[in-house]
Amino acid sequence: MLSILEKIEEIGIVPVVKIDNAKDAVPLAKALCDGGLPCAEVTFRTDAAAEAIRSMTKAFPKMLVGAGTVLTNEQSDMAIQAGARFIVSPGLNPNVVQHCLNNGYPVIPGVATPSEVEQAISLGLNVVKFFPAEAAGGLAMIKAMSAPYVNLKFMPTGGINASNLNSYLDFSKIIACGGSWMVNSELINAGDFDAICDLTRQAVEQMLGFRFVHIGINQPDESTSKKTSDNIYELFGFSLRETGASFFAGEGLEVMKSMGEGSNGHIAVRTNYLFRAFAYLSRKGVKFRMDTARYDEKGRMKFIYLEDEIGGFAVHLVQK
Repeated sequence: MLSILEKIEEIGIVPVVKIDNAKDAVPLAKALCDGGLPCAEVTFRTDAAAEAIRSMTKAFPKMLVGAGTVLTNEQSDMAIQAGARFIVSPGLNPNVVQHCLNNGYPVIPGVATPSEVEQAISLGLNVVKFFPAEAAGGLAMIKAMSAPYVNLKFMPTGGINASNLNSYLDFSKIIACGGSWMVNSELINAGDFDAICDLTRQAVEQMLGFRFVHIGINQPDESTSKKTSDNIYELFGFSLRETGASFFAGEGLEVMKSMGEGSNGHIAVRTNYLFRAFAYLSRKGVKFRMDTARYDEKGRMKFIYLEDEIGGFAVHLVQK
């Protein structure tokens, strides 16, 4: 079973939510889940926080709901009793962190300096929040601090948005990014949950970055494949490149030397983070052929076929 931190890493984006009225909690949770982010950090900056967490976790028990801006032991207890699965704080208060650890609460305190990082490590933590991310030096600062602290990972929050999200997530020491651009308080208070759902979906699409790579068409044998490829070259001048299993005409068309995957062939789709795409599509009910999965040297998935064909074509995902 995945740990809370592993689940956060799979999701990739943690919406940081300020809820003024607990009645908005359930429709907000639905908007986030429908948009593809079954996760929220509900900040304890309002009196509605605990009730909002309670309502969200009751209505969506599979949603990963945490508490943010937790400043005291009492708030930690209140959040967990309300159903929070993890605790996030803007800074590192050793008393609060130790209280959470003693009680088995997953906790991610905020740090901005090497001294705070060392304090976190001394408390036994291996993941910290980097806050306020952009104001404290951004990705360059995280990379600089991660060099001497090789086992520590970060969840940056503060100034993260659609324009810089992927630059952060591309760095292997970052498990996820916290952000509020898809859950603006004005939208929540106005009850515009359709807009929040749309912004959430856009954030997920930005993160995963699905791109069509090529289409592969099956041929009965190598000679037929060669003839088909030559015809394409003669007609359109696309350069040909031979591999052990196929001929590529340009980069968008692969002509197989045999009847490969799929009734007619296959479609290749690239994604920025295959392990996150796998989790995202699995939540949507997509099934995968685990026997086709391939992994990199670090054990992270880099290739896999979906179980069902689309229009007679097998579909596989490939890591960017």
